Amino acid sequence: MTSTPKEEASAVPAAQRSSWMSLVKSITSFSGDLFSMTAPPFILSPVSLAEFPAYWNERPELFAAIADGKTPEARAEAVLLWFLSTLKSQYTSRNESMGSEKKPLNPVLGETFRGYWPDKNGRGKSVLFVEQVSHHPPITAFWIRNAAKGLTLQGHSAQRTSFSSGSIIVKQVGHAMLTLALPGGAQEQYLITLPKLRIDGILYGSPYIELMETSYIQSSTGWLSTIEYKGRGYFSGKSHTFKATLEPNGGQRGATSTFEGQWDAKGKKVGGADPWLDVTPPKEEVTVGPIDDMAELETRKLWQLVSQGIRTGDFDLAAREKSKIERSYSERRSRAMWTVGNIMQWLCRKERNGIALGAI
Repeated sequence: MTSTPKEEASAVPAAQRSSWMSLVKSITSFSGDLFSMTAPPFILSPVSLAEFPAYWNERPELFAAIADGKTPEARAEAVLLWFLSTLKSQYTSRNESMGSEKKPLNPVLGETFRGYWPDKNGRGKSVLFVEQVSHHPPITAFWIRNAAKGLTLQGHSAQRTSFSSGSIIVKQVGHAMLTLALPGGAQEQYLITLPKLRIDGILYGSPYIELMETSYIQSSTGWLSTIEYKGRGYFSGKSHTFKATLEPNGGQRGATSTFEGQWDAKGKKVGGADPWLDVTPPKEEVTVGPIDDMAELETRKLWQLVSQGIRTGDFDLAAREKSKIERSYSERRSRAMWTVGNIMQWLCRKERNGIALGAI
């Protein structure tokens, strides 16, 4: 049974409730993008936003199964099923594991994350690489490749946040492109847009995410998936509800199919076998190497002590180590900007002196 926000109010520790109310007051009066606000450690997730692209493949069998579809329609349906299967991990995992939604750690420029899902039962091995390619605005680029199945997913995401009517509204900027290499040498591509988020429960100290409005998956073969998201009190009065249609366009032949249910639990294909979607079994976490072997800017090494402090409730440690990283990054960025500025001045002087830039 889904609890109400008031029932979940204990998500904020009693010792931190005054800090929470101060944060809420700051949020309601803040002008600009809320992503830039500094959050108290007790509301932080121990995971950097740089790790989030791993959620795209925590059901690796469904990702691999896209390549097994015999027709463009079957493959488009498999892409829709796989995409819906990623939403639970992306948007409810912190709520389930930590009692309420938490703010992810902001990646620093150049921060990376890499991992893989091993080959099992012929599904092929999938590898992941993520890099924070911009800090202002924050943009995360990602790449997932399953060579055995001919599947490549690449994309980028950023967030623009604002406060409205007691909720935080998050507009996700960016998209993903899935490319499938077919056995005959042809390719299919699927352009995937990102859903809009609404973070509710702020005033009660128990934030949770609902998806809202509509997202799309457009195939190069002409098949289009349209996914509508609703929360409590709409289609069925249940949280995390979706209704999706898969329809032909661009001259393709075929009938429109409809799918509905809860993206964090089960969904059905109208007129088909039940369940069509089932994300209640455990997900498969990405495999990563030992922290001691990681480079300085690999995310789990970079945030190791911050994450330790958050997970153990040692918020002084988390705040202290987080400040160290932010100060160090700020100093590196200032030095980099100074260097770039001097290079540009040098190039301008060369150009004024009649030296072609192409010859440098």
